Amino acid sequence: MSSRRLDQMADCLQGVKVVDLTRNLPGPFATRLLADLGAQIVKIEPLNGDPARAFGELFTALNHGKDTQKVDFRDAAGIEAIKAHIKDADVMLDSFRPGVLEAIGLSAETLQALNPKLVMVSITGYGDADADADAVTHDWRHKAGHDINFMAMSGVLDQLKTADGGQAMPNVQFADLAGGSDTAVIALLAALIAAKATGKGRHINISMTHSLYQHMVMPKATGKLIEQMTGKKPAPQYDFLGGLLPCYRLYKTSDERYMAVGSLELKFWQGLCDVLGLADLKNTHWQRGVLPNMPDSRAAMKTVADKFASQPLSHWQQVFADTDVCVTPVLTLAEAQQHPLFAHQDQYGATAGWQVVR
Repeated sequence: MSSRRLDQMADCLQGVKVVDLTRNLPGPFATRLLADLGAQIVKIEPLNGDPARAFGELFTALNHGKDTQKVDFRDAAGIEAIKAHIKDADVMLDSFRPGVLEAIGLSAETLQALNPKLVMVSITGYGDADADADAVTHDWRHKAGHDINFMAMSGVLDQLKTADGGQAMPNVQFADLAGGSDTAVIALLAALIAAKATGKGRHINISMTHSLYQHMVMPKATGKLIEQMTGKKPAPQYDFLGGLLPCYRLYKTSDERYMAVGSLELKFWQGLCDVLGLADLKNTHWQRGVLPNMPDSRAAMKTVADKFASQPLSHWQQVFADTDVCVTPVLTLAEAQQHPLFAHQDQYGATAGWQVVR
């Protein structure tokens, strides 16, 4: 079966009306996903506009194809204009801090009185604790923050270490997109299905920090595994998939580039050893009982590192072009944009990873 056009997903949410009060990145990316699936998006901005407009291309990528309007959120007429859209909407998204909707006259009670089936999704930094929650948690609901803050508080940022243990600064907004946009879309689609069946909507709060914390399923589990193997809790750069294993790590090439080796399973590791001409290492693998703390494992890592360091990236790209051992070059963004793998991708499409096969 061959993959079909991506726009064959564009009818999935036809007839669904979404009122988008969000700004910047997390909310607009979420509604971009919904728009790609066929939803009608009414984007309502304040009079001075979404702050993302200052980034030009970013704003276009996130908001093309939406029905964009501007209202005065501090004026009763502006709030009434929003309510008019709410009356026949299926979903409303906002990215205000908890309490702001109530303060401007758009509380869940008010809006669901107008439209009982309305699904409201609020994307927040730290959640909206219940009134009887402990004081420490409750205080965080009003704190300002951006992606770097949510990553830092969730523990995810600490997992991004350089090889020497230094703190890495990511250039991809994992909290905004994975913790915010994607989590919000999953929640609202589930709530939308329920509302269609019951006629009753609900108000969902998405905490980017809490969601991102739950994405750390691997380090939470593998940290314990490595501690059992080595007798000590691993630093992130020496966790199971963080660079501890010879078969799953980055290797530098002679021109200061990197190859990504993901030969985690024994069959892929043995295939890698054959390609590199290192047959003696084929059984130096964790599935053969060679644990990460053993001298043979560390020696294998150095041998493979020396091999990759002997040639430039272009050489290894050619060597591994027709192999199936989970080894790929680490491409720059510019190289990825030019790669045939992405030749037919719409630069403005948020659902480009979805392909209709049948």
